[in-house]
Amino acid sequence: MAEEKNHQPQQPEPSLSELLKIRRDKLAQLQEAGEDPFQVTKFAWDATSQQIKDNFDAMEGKAVKVAGRLMSKRGMGKVSFCDLQDRDGRIQLYARQDEMDEAAYKKFKKFDIGDIVGVEGEVFRTQRGEMSVRARNITLLSKSLLPLPEKFHGLQDKELRYRQRYVDLIVNPEVKRNFTIRSRFIKHVRDFMDARGYIEVETPVLNTIAGGAAARPFITHHNTLDIDMYMRIATELPLKRLIVGGMDRVYEIGRIFRNEGMDPKHNPEFTTIELYEAYADFHDMMDIAEGVLSSAAKEILGTYEVEWLGEKIDLTPGWPRLTMVEAVKQYVGIDFGAITDDAEAVAAAKAKGVELADAAEPTWGNALYACFDQRVEEHLIQPTFITMYPVEVSPLTKRSPQDPRLTERFEFFINRSEFGNAYSELNDPIDQRQRFEKQMEQRERGDDETEMLDEDFLTAMEYGMPPTGGMGIGIDRCVMLLTGADSIRDVILFPTMKPTDR
Repeated sequence: MAEEKNHQPQQPEPSLSELLKIRRDKLAQLQEAGEDPFQVTKFAWDATSQQIKDNFDAMEGKAVKVAGRLMSKRGMGKVSFCDLQDRDGRIQLYARQDEMDEAAYKKFKKFDIGDIVGVEGEVFRTQRGEMSVRARNITLLSKSLLPLPEKFHGLQDKELRYRQRYVDLIVNPEVKRNFTIRSRFIKHVRDFMDARGYIEVETPVLNTIAGGAAARPFITHHNTLDIDMYMRIATELPLKRLIVGGMDRVYEIGRIFRNEGMDPKHNPEFTTIELYEAYADFHDMMDIAEGVLSSAAKEILGTYEVEWLGEKIDLTPGWPRLTMVEAVKQYVGIDFGAITDDAEAVAAAKAKGVELADAAEPTWGNALYACFDQRVEEHLIQPTFITMYPVEVSPLTKRSPQDPRLTERFEFFINRSEFGNAYSELNDPIDQRQRFEKQMEQRERGDDETEMLDEDFLTAMEYGMPPTGGMGIGIDRCVMLLTGADSIRDVILFPTMKPTDR
């Protein structure tokens, strides 16, 4: 509905400090009159904006109660139009003095944009055809003491939006879509796993040893025990203990903490699903990875095709599967399958401009991985499984019976980004101890992201662990893909931020 024209001379906009004082003065007046909105404990609403719009023909003329935040006020004198925002969206309110109690209407006229109200009225359509609620009574349920960001420019500063997600959700309601999709995806993952006989479990966040991944942990201190503890960097080792104990199919969706850098694809705390299945191998894990993500896209978005980071991605089942040797041969031009000597492998990599990390031993496996890491990932746009990783970078993985330099491991990539990591799990406790000890040697050389030796885990292994397939998938990155988000901060409600006073 168009605004009534105001022929009064335009008054200067009040300053922020003046606005704050005005709102607090209004609250004080209400409290003095015995009408403190913060003492209201409940409003029994019975309809939402979307329910009214979806069922307008059936609801037209019927009484409803709606509740939400005032996002705009228009009109002068005896007639007012407002936009009410609730959990589902927005709907227009039509308030007319001669259709409401006069005292109630005068109180309503003093309400501010941002105030939370409960409205009793009837569903109707305005002369301009807009579905609305004709207000009979409007109750102030909570007073907004801070004004919302400026009407036309809103809250656009990305960093401020992440710091004040509550304001972001109010003034940019479209961002709620990302978190609705996130919730639906996590539910889909649970349904997918439960339907396959998996049991969801919970394992400790605080550990005496950082293990299960190559990452730098956060360290905290337990006062009663007077020991340092590590926030978990993975859920792998506790879940494998459960496999030893006879829980044949387990998974955990949980928060992981890694004391590492932040960029558009990484946050120091993030969410993963890790799953383990006895008597299975990494081929079974590939089927689950492909199945859960492609079916999620179809169920949530209605299509296998998504756009992410400027690329059109096709999640239709049947993703290609390449060994790392095949991928390096295809994209780098080195046939590591024909190389047996460590020095020759390192030289071949160097000839292509690929240098090994300082802490990495000059081996065939490290040269192969460096070529993949530095030259191949950038080519992996469509969903692709890369299999058979070198032993040097896979300390918890079963060796390949065909080539002991390699392991039965895969990662899957979409648009140059790694989404998941899976193994045919190592279940030989003697081999596992030797690999842990080798990792500890690397730690002594300064690589603090290597595995720590976990004696209790080795004890569990010595009781006997069946052949097992295991996998971890990053939930946040999957949600980025499904929502088209270009930053992980857009799919985490409260991402880690540097304090503003530093």
